[in-house]
Formats: sequence, structure tokens, C-alpha cells
Amino acid sequence: MPGHKVCVIGAAGGIGQPLSLLLKNNRNVSELSLYDVNPLVNGVCADLGHIETPAKVRSEAGMEPERLRKALAGCNVVVIPAGVPRKEGMTRADLFKINAGIVRGIAEGVADVCPEAKVCIISNPVNSTVPVFVGTLIKKGISAEKAHKHVFGVSTLDIVRSNTFISEALGMDVNQLADVTVVGGHSGVTIVPLLSQIKSKSGENLSSKLTAEKIEQLTNRIQNAGTEVVKAKAGAGSATLSMAYAGAKFADAVMRGLDGEKGVNVCTYVKSTVASDKGVDYFASVVTLGSDGIDTIHGLPETTHYEQDLLSVCFENLKTNITTANEFLA
Repeated sequence: MPGHKVCVIGAAGGIGQPLSLLLKNNRNVSELSLYDVNPLVNGVCADLGHIETPAKVRSEAGMEPERLRKALAGCNVVVIPAGVPRKEGMTRADLFKINAGIVRGIAEGVADVCPEAKVCIISNPVNSTVPVFVGTLIKKGISAEKAHKHVFGVSTLDIVRSNTFISEALGMDVNQLADVTVVGGHSGVTIVPLLSQIKSKSGENLSSKLTAEKIEQLTNRIQNAGTEVVKAKAGAGSATLSMAYAGAKFADAVMRGLDGEKGVNVCTYVKSTVASDKGVDYFASVVTLGSDGIDTIHGLPETTHYEQDLLSVCFENLKTNITTANEFLA
């Protein structure tokens, strides 16, 4: 059957298992390759293999680099939830120390085995792991142009949460709300939802239905939603099911773009000039996806004074996140 060969790296984990289930059910996937250092991934593969959808499932397990490369072979979309999850009391700097090395190893494998693959990075902290992945590809001989067009930081969960919280606040069906534009990064104060831009799918601007106080409350909730889940799980984990949903939604958009569908617009954290005048080389904004990854990166719309203040804080934090990545690469 025609379709895409998708590799999930970290497929035995809390995000990886439900993400793999959702991708097994995606009609655009012809083959699902599962990889994890944990041999449990072979059981996940067997389990998913019993599901009556056309996608074929295979798996590789182990620490050896050749296992990873075997899993990546022939894949044109790679989704990476691998790494340790954030636990209560753990900062994203703590996460970076562990996950940066994991992401670098995966990037080396992609460069060696499937250099044309479109890569969707979920591994936190995304603000830093994406620059590490891109930088590693370039060090391995992949052109900067290709690396910049093919690597995405998955910030979709911020949009999913925004859609949910705002539709609830407005008392409307979430299916009638156009995707909220969320720019910046993918952690805390770097997450900037542009609530002045919220619209219905019919094009009606809905921002006037929210008071300034409500906009501030919603913004704070969106920025801290990850911590909300960590606390609700009593330190036993972070967002897994909602992240898996968001990751599958983003991967589906990438595949639709590769298939030539027009007008596939998503928010994603990528190498960008949108905020380069602020000294920020990576930034989440709306991009149009195409047959070779990123087709167009869209600039910021007109923002309110409140949103401009949020962006100022965002820029300073992103500079630190990106510097941390660059120091690791050096």
C-alpha cells in the first residue's frame, strides 16, 4: 500500500506507546518502526501487530547504535519522544543534561541512515533539543538548508491545550474554534498564546468575548499546563496521553504536507528568522508544510501590548535555552 514509513524512537515509554497506537491507526502510515533501549518495545510491537489496520509494525531494542540505525532504515518520518520525562521538582535544565545526549545520538543515526527524513522532536526541553539535533545533523555533513527544513520541535500540545481551555471559557464547541496561534517556545514563559487572534472556523474574531483578566488567567494556565499534569500525577509522571495525541496530530500534518496537500499550517519550533532581530535563532510560529518539510515560515501578526510584554520575556529565556544547546554542541 502507498503511505509513509514512520519510526517512533522511545516507543516503549509513557508517550511512545499511545503515540504508536495512534500512528498504527493512521491511514497515511504504511509501516511503523518502533525503537527503544527497553526490550519492552518488542511486546508493544507484538501487541500493535494484532490491530486490524494495514500498517505493518516492526521493532528494534537495545543500546547498540546499529539497533537504532536498523529501526531508522527506510523511514521518511521520525517521531522522537525518547528521553526521561519531567518529574515534580525537576527543572528543564536537569532534563537537558540527560536528554541532549540521547537526542544527539539519534541525530547521528538519522544523518547516517535516513538523511531525507522529516524529524518531529518531542524530547524535552524542546527549546534546546531542537538546536542540538539540527547542529548535530550539520556536523554530520547534512546541509544547513536541509536540516532547517526537516527538523521540527513539536509544540502542538500548547495549541491543543489552548483550544481546549479557550473553547471551555467561551462555552463553545471546540470543533468550531480555529487552532489558536501559540508562538515562542515550548516551556513555561516561552509559550506565548496570541489570544488577540482567536477566531472561529468561520473567521469571526472571538477575542472581544474575553476580558483582559480572563486573557491573563488563560495565558497563565496554558503556560503552566505541563506542571498542572505533573502535580495531578503526584510526581509519578508528566503529560503522556495528551502529548501522544499532539505528537500524532503533528506527524499527520507532516505526512499530509509530504503528500502535496495544500494549506497545511501548523505552529512548530524551528530554525527561523522571525525573531532574529531579537537575537533568537529558533522560534515557534506558524509554518506551511510542503513536500519537503517546511515550505513557508510566517511572521508574527499584530500583537497587543500584553502579548508584546510576554514576548519580551520569551525572547530572553529562549536566548538562554539556545545558548545552552550551542554550548553542548561545542
